Amino acid sequence: MPALAAARNTQERAGNVAGVPVKAATTCHQGGIAVLDAGYAAPGRTALNLIAIGRFEETATAVVAGDATARVKRGTFKFANSAAADLIAQADVGADCYIVDDQTVAKTNGTNTRSRAGKIEAVDADGVWVQIGLGQ
Repeated sequence: MPALAAARNTQERAGNVAGVPVKAATTCHQGGIAVLDAGYAAPGRTALNLIAIGRFEETATAVVAGDATARVKRGTFKFANSAAADLIAQADVGADCYIVDDQTVAKTNGTNTRSRAGKIEAVDADGVWVQIGLGQ
């Protein structure tokens, strides 16, 4: 398309919650880490090439790809901290963290086996605050 020569009414998608079609044969649980897996919503897990998009706002199950839609919110959420060498500490605030499962994040990418979850914002005794979502 050529560049604009006049004003344009560009559509906007406002807010931090979006509906995302769910991957086939998948259940996404409310409160879990939401990822894109080949363009469809799925629960976070140890795998490469997943794109963290937020937290599931409701539980949704798809039999066929896209036959259900999950509401996903981007923002900063508290998830469980990993353990041992992958435990996230206060010194890690500001760094990336990585997806272990749909409720747990880790300090490392697990020798290139984990996808990025987001940025560590804070560490509490009972979890890690992670900024997560597209554009985060």
